[in-house]
Amino acid sequence: MNIDNLLKEIKRIHFIGIGGSGMCPIAEILHSWGYEISGSDNNDGDNITKLRELGMKVILGQKPENLEGAELIVYTDAILKDNTELVAAKSGSVPCVERAEVFGAITRMYSDCIAVCGTHGKTTVTAMLSQILIEAEKDPTCLIGGRLPLIESHGRAGKSDIFVCEACEYKDHYHKLSPDTTILLNVDEDHLEYFKNLDNIIASFGKFCNMTSKTVIFNGDDENTLRTVENLNKEKISFGKNKSCTYYPENITYNRGAFAEFDVMSSGNKLAHLVLGIPGEHNILNSLAAFAAAVKAGCSFEQCEKGIGAFKGAGRRFEILGEIDGITIADDYAHHPGELEVTLNAVMKMGYGTVWAVFQPFTYSRTSILFDDFVRVLKIPDKCVMTEIMGSREVNTYGIYTKDLADKIPGSVWFNTFEEVAEHVLSNAKKGDIIITLGCGDIYKAAKMMLKKLKG
Repeated sequence: MNIDNLLKEIKRIHFIGIGGSGMCPIAEILHSWGYEISGSDNNDGDNITKLRELGMKVILGQKPENLEGAELIVYTDAILKDNTELVAAKSGSVPCVERAEVFGAITRMYSDCIAVCGTHGKTTVTAMLSQILIEAEKDPTCLIGGRLPLIESHGRAGKSDIFVCEACEYKDHYHKLSPDTTILLNVDEDHLEYFKNLDNIIASFGKFCNMTSKTVIFNGDDENTLRTVENLNKEKISFGKNKSCTYYPENITYNRGAFAEFDVMSSGNKLAHLVLGIPGEHNILNSLAAFAAAVKAGCSFEQCEKGIGAFKGAGRRFEILGEIDGITIADDYAHHPGELEVTLNAVMKMGYGTVWAVFQPFTYSRTSILFDDFVRVLKIPDKCVMTEIMGSREVNTYGIYTKDLADKIPGSVWFNTFEEVAEHVLSNAKKGDIIITLGCGDIYKAAKMMLKKLKG
C-alpha cells in the first residue's frame, strides 16, 4: 500500500486515539484539507473538545462499530495491542496504518519540511519557529505537539511550501518522515525500554539527520549531539553558547529571575537582540535554534526578533493558567528528569513564596529505569506532591509505584485521585505561592480543578 497515493483517492479517515498530542494536529491539518475526519478516545480532554468544535465526530469509548464508513484507519502506538477497536481495524479490509505513515506522507507534500527533533524542547522550538514564520507572513503549515496561542491550535494548513513539524524519536517513528531541514536540539537517554542504551539513541538520531535532504541545524554545546552529527555529509549550522557555533549569545541578563535577554551573535557580529517571554536558561538555546531555522527559511533578523519576543509559550509548556487570591496555577508537560530539572530550577528563581510541584509519573518503564534521576530532581521544589503512575501503553511488569519515589523524597506525598491532590495542595498553599502541575499525561486536569476551586 502506498499511503501517498491512497490519500489522493479517499475522503473519510478515522483516528483511533485521536485526542493524543501526536494525533490531534494531524487530524486538524487533514480536516482543513477537506477530509471527513472521525475519531475515538478513552479519555476526554481539551483536545477532544477542540476537535469537536472544528466539526469532527469524536466518540468516547473504543469499539469496532466506530470504524463504520472509514476508508483509512490511523492509530497511535499509545493504543494497547488488545484494544478491541484496534483489533477489529487490523483484521478488517480497510487500510490501517500507524500515525507515522500518514505523517510521513504529509511531509512529502512540501518542498521545505523543517523537522524539529531531540529528546527535549521539541514542542517549544516548533511552536516558536511557527510563530516567527506566521508573523513574518510565510504562511507555513504547522504540526505542533502543544497548542500555539497565536492560532489557538496544535496545527494549521498554510499555502506555502514550508511545513514545520515536531519529529518524535519514539520507536523510530520519525524515520517515516522526509525532512528537508532538521533541527537537532539535544540527545539524552529516554525511551530506554525500546532503545536500550545511549549508543542506539545516537544512531537513531544520526539516521534521521542523514535522511535530511538539505540542512541540519544542531546544538553545538551538547556532547551527544556532536557525536551524532560528527560524520554527517550535509550543510551544518550550529547554535550554542560556544563562540565557535554559527549562532551564539552574548550579554545575557535575566528579567524576573528567569526570563533571558541577550544579543544573538555570529562570527563576532551582533545580529539581533532577543527578549524571551518564556523562562529558563535552557530556552536561550531553544530560541537560538528557532532563530537559525527561521533565517534559513528566509526570515530577516528583525522578523526573528519580533516573533520570538511575541512568543509566550506553547500549551502545557510552563503555561500560566491563572492567579487567584495571590496563588498562581501553572502547568507543564515535563515528564523526563532532564525536563523537570530545567523547569523546576527556573521556577525556583522566579521569586514565588512556596513552589508546589504536582507530578504525575508517566510510564512504568521510564519511572523505573530513570528512578534515581527522578528522585534527585523532585527534591528541587519546596513541596513535591505526586499521583500514581500513568501507565498509558504499558503494563506494570516493573513492579514500580509512586510510593517508591515518595519514600526517597523527604516531605513528599502522593495520592490516587486529582481530587485528593487538589484538596491537599489548596489546604496548604498561601498567597505568593505557585502550584505547577507536571507530566505528559492528564495531570493538567488537576491544575484546572484547583483553578476552579480557587475561583469558587
